[in-house]
Amino acid sequence: MLEQSTANKPIRCKAAVSKVAGEPLEMEEVEVAPPRAHEVRIRILCTSLCHTDVTFWRMKDFPAMYPSILGHEATGVVESVGDGVVEVAVGDTVVPVFSAQCGDCADCLSERSNICSGLPLCAGGMPRDGTTRFSFAATGEPIHHFISVSSFTEYTVVDVAHVVRIEPAGIPHEMACLLSCGVSTGVGATWKVAAVEAGSSVAVFGLGAVGLAVTQGCRMRGAKRIIGVDLNPEKREIGKRLGITDFINPNDNNGRAVSEVIKEMTGGGADYCFECTGSTTVMAEAFRSSRMGWGKTVVLGVASGAVAPISVPSHDLLRGRSVVGSLFGGLKPKTDIPILAQKYLNKELELEEFVTHEMGFDEINRAFELLTQGKCLRCIIWMDGAKENGMKLKENGRGCEAVLADAVVEIESRLVTPDV
Repeated sequence: MLEQSTANKPIRCKAAVSKVAGEPLEMEEVEVAPPRAHEVRIRILCTSLCHTDVTFWRMKDFPAMYPSILGHEATGVVESVGDGVVEVAVGDTVVPVFSAQCGDCADCLSERSNICSGLPLCAGGMPRDGTTRFSFAATGEPIHHFISVSSFTEYTVVDVAHVVRIEPAGIPHEMACLLSCGVSTGVGATWKVAAVEAGSSVAVFGLGAVGLAVTQGCRMRGAKRIIGVDLNPEKREIGKRLGITDFINPNDNNGRAVSEVIKEMTGGGADYCFECTGSTTVMAEAFRSSRMGWGKTVVLGVASGAVAPISVPSHDLLRGRSVVGSLFGGLKPKTDIPILAQKYLNKELELEEFVTHEMGFDEINRAFELLTQGKCLRCIIWMDGAKENGMKLKENGRGCEAVLADAVVEIESRLVTPDV
C-alpha cells in the first residue's frame, strides 16, 4: 500500500498553486513533507470551493500570501501520522477543518466558545510552529498553507486539532466534504449561536451555500416564517425546497428598503436575522430588520478587502436588539460534525441540494469561474483515482450562488435607507 511505502518520507504530488492574486491556479508538482509531532498527512479524495477561497484568492495583500495552496473543504484518508497522534490512524476517513479543537484550552473546555485559543489560526503555516510542509518539487521554494487545511492538493498535512474522523461506512465522501465549512456554518449558527426557537420569524440575507444552510437549520428548529433575501430570482425555488416561506428580491421593492418590507411582513421585525454576504452595509440592514426588544442579528459573512465598521445606533442596542458574530457557526468540529453527519444519515439534514457541479482536479479553474460568475453553489472536485478519470462536468440543475462582489455592490445600493 502507498501509505506503508511513503510513511516518514516526502511525497511528490500534484497541487493547484495560487501564485498571483486573481490569476488562474497553476498545476505544479509539489513535495509534501512527512507529518511532525501532532500532525496528520492526508490523501485528499475530494474538495470543494468556498467563497472564502475566492475572497483570499482575490486579495493582493496580507492575510493573503503567495505562493499558496488554497482550499479548506475536503474529505480524505489518513496516509501517515506524526508522534503523539492517537485519535486517528492510518486509513481513517477524515474531514480537515479550518477551525481547531485542541480539547485542552479554556475555550475548548467551555460551552460558550468554539474559538480554540490553544491553537489560533496561523497565517501561511502550521499552527504549532508556523513553518510549511509544502515546497515546489523542482526548486524547493516553500509554499504557504491556507487556514490550516490547504486541500487543493493530492496530499496535505494538517494538525490533528483540525482533523475530524468520519465513520467509513457512513456519509458519502462528497457529502462529508460539505460539513467542513459552509453547511456546518449555516446550520450551526441556527443551533449554537441564535438558538432559533420554534414558531419564530427569521430573515436570511444572501442565499448562497451558507444562507441556504441557515434556512435549512431554521426549518429544522421549527421556525414558522423564514424570509430569504437575494438578488438572484433563481434562489426562490431552491430556497423553498430548503425551508424559506417568503422571498424578497431587493430589485422588486419599488425603492423600499428591505428592512421596511420585513418589518411590514413580520409586524415589527424578524426575531432572528442572519447576514451571509460579507457586506458590512448588508449587516447593518439585517440589524435594522430585526425586532425591537429581542431581535438578534447573527453575522456569518466573510468580508473581502478593507473591512469597514458596522453602523449600529446605540439606542437600538438599549432597546433590546443585539448583534453577534460567529466563526464556523459556533460549532466545535470534533464534537458537532459527527452529529451533523448522523443527521444526514437520518435524513434530517439535506446535503445533495448544495452540490450543483462535480469535476476532476484538472478543471479546478473552471470551478472558480462558475462560482465567481454566480453559477454554482458547491462544486465537488475529485482527485485522480477517486472519480476524476473520464469525468465530465456535472451540472445538477439546481439553484446557483450569486452573492459575489458585483452583487454585493448592487445590494448595498438598494438595501439601505435610514431607520425609522
